[in-house]
Amino acid sequence: MANEDSGNPAQIHKGRGAASNLAGRFVPHVSTREYDGWQTEAEPLERLLTEAIEEKAKTIIASNSSPDLPFSQSINPYRGCEHGCVYCLSGDTRILYADGRHRPLSEVKVGDRIIGTVRKGWYRRFVETEVLAHWSTVKPAYRITLADGTQLVASGDHRFLTERGWKYVTDTENGSHRRAHLTTNNKMMGTGRFAQEPVKTEDYRRGYLSGMIRGDGTIGTYRYRRSGRKHGNIHLFRLALTDEEGLQRSRKYLKTFGVQTHETVFSEAMENRQAMKAIRTNARSQVQQIREIIEWPTVTSDDWCKGFLAGIFDAEGNFSKKNTLRIPNSDPEIIDQISKALDQLGFDFALEAIERKEQKSLTVVRLRGGVGKKLTFFHMTDPAISRKRSIVGRAVKSEVDLRVVNIEALGQSISMYDISTGTEDFIANGVVSHNCYARPSHAYMDLSPGLDFESRIFFKPNAAELLEKALRKPGYQCSPIALGTNTDPYQPLEREKQITRQLLETMQRFQQPVTIVTKSQLILRDLPILKEMAQDGLAQVAISVTTLDNELKRKLEPRTAGPAARLRVLEQLSSAGIPTAVLAAPMIPALNDCELEAILRAARNAGADHAAYILLRLPHEVAPLFRQWLEVHYPERAAHVMSIVQQSRGGRDYRSDFSQRQTGTGVFAQLLQQRFGVAIRKLGLNRRDLKLDNSRFCPPPQSGDQQSLF
Repeated sequence: MANEDSGNPAQIHKGRGAASNLAGRFVPHVSTREYDGWQTEAEPLERLLTEAIEEKAKTIIASNSSPDLPFSQSINPYRGCEHGCVYCLSGDTRILYADGRHRPLSEVKVGDRIIGTVRKGWYRRFVETEVLAHWSTVKPAYRITLADGTQLVASGDHRFLTERGWKYVTDTENGSHRRAHLTTNNKMMGTGRFAQEPVKTEDYRRGYLSGMIRGDGTIGTYRYRRSGRKHGNIHLFRLALTDEEGLQRSRKYLKTFGVQTHETVFSEAMENRQAMKAIRTNARSQVQQIREIIEWPTVTSDDWCKGFLAGIFDAEGNFSKKNTLRIPNSDPEIIDQISKALDQLGFDFALEAIERKEQKSLTVVRLRGGVGKKLTFFHMTDPAISRKRSIVGRAVKSEVDLRVVNIEALGQSISMYDISTGTEDFIANGVVSHNCYARPSHAYMDLSPGLDFESRIFFKPNAAELLEKALRKPGYQCSPIALGTNTDPYQPLEREKQITRQLLETMQRFQQPVTIVTKSQLILRDLPILKEMAQDGLAQVAISVTTLDNELKRKLEPRTAGPAARLRVLEQLSSAGIPTAVLAAPMIPALNDCELEAILRAARNAGADHAAYILLRLPHEVAPLFRQWLEVHYPERAAHVMSIVQQSRGGRDYRSDFSQRQTGTGVFAQLLQQRFGVAIRKLGLNRRDLKLDNSRFCPPPQSGDQQSLF
């Protein structure tokens, strides 16, 4: 399927939010064209065709035991969203990659290989796993401080691996329904916090080349007599490696010093040996310059030490499956420099002498400490060769002091971020963190995050059947199911498909608690069911309100219910005794931020007793989509809006710094946060926790069941 909008000018399609389809990969699907059935009260829309794509699911409950989300299970009857919003949220956090490096989740792509854990025998071990999707949510935040200085910001429902198993950040209930949660002196499991990667300064590059060339290179001038010539001197620099990463970094760094090399094949691949490539030069001036670059410095800076250790490790070091990091060499001068560099950077190490027959004696520098110390070495020095940095297969043991020393409520709701992985966990800032159920984005389905996300909707016709089967399993442990964590469960297609209705009916029969987030007034169709469930403590609903201005709403969210309709939904739900919350999101500078207090006040008047907000976030493809939207709808204000956005995001469209991603930084962001705090205190919002009752869960008899005679 081609990308119809690629290369075309941005234009708004009636009833749609995105102005184009961003480039993506597509796969064929069996699908039908159907009328989407969506009409707002203020602006009846022309009939727009939405592609309804049947997705036959094999399972329906995502049992994710989410660390950062307010639920441990979720169901998504639909994939994709017809709301037409151009500010959909995506998650980010700093995680450990399979190559031993760490990156913020804002730079992660679906399909990337990272580190997770699995239990093998008596131990949990580090393994390589795949990133499946991103996710974000809004929850009250807690700061967990560990003895080694690590600080983690998470929701109360986040789970971490401790020496006594997985534990939530906080408890929610008393008595028999209490859940295992963190307390001070609990010890978390992991590698310990990540070190900062080095800045590749000139000193770092000199150090790297010194370590690499002294360890594995050849440099010299060879003199001999040649007939008819004064001398036959040959100048040679050559570096040969099987690993391209080290070779190419060395070539790149030499080029920054004006040294040009050319690449050659050093040895062809054989049955039991890899091919080797080399870089080389025979120019006298170039060889002399390399000699000057790799000279021992009079004073060794930290940057030089980091580069030198990275280079010598790439050249001669190894990291064994038994968790031993060694750098051997026969040159006492090189061993002395390795020792000095490690000592200067604060590493603990040992020297081991090895005698060899008919060869120079060898000294091995061995780094002391567990996996965490090895990762610190890799992060601080940044060797180029990825295969040497992997911790796959090592046991998960916490040699560092990861005791919990403080758990502090921050007193505000912020965005919590997570990713979905193949192992259902990942390493977040050195701590094993449980995987949440992340939304499978349209990019994951090889579709565009632009118009495709709004117009190609996947639905699961057998969702209720799968839910009943899951709830009847003997080992099922009841906890609230979050309905529609992927996208709104009340998509326009729900009018006809009634998948969400069938799910609610099933949950009611089983007395299974449920939470719902929606923008649609279609939820009132199911008010009788939700009312009965709420009376038993089995249902909660959050309504998203972005603006009270109908005109702005039509531009921001062209295919959703109007503001007045959403407030009436809140009022009717709360009047029926259903616990309700309002989400004021996103707050867009110079567009709707002035409405924050009015939204909260209107929601409180409608009966909401909880609230949260989010400052506009523009990660990944969302930034160009939003810029297109601004140019179409508010061209005279676009530069001003983006200027304040960037002031609130450290000079960029978006920054992923932890604990600042929802609220931002700077004067505007601080003012917005203060305004929210004052407003909820005045209005009496967020004074109590919203809790659901898991104790009522009871599978009804199946058709044909008979009472046992014995």
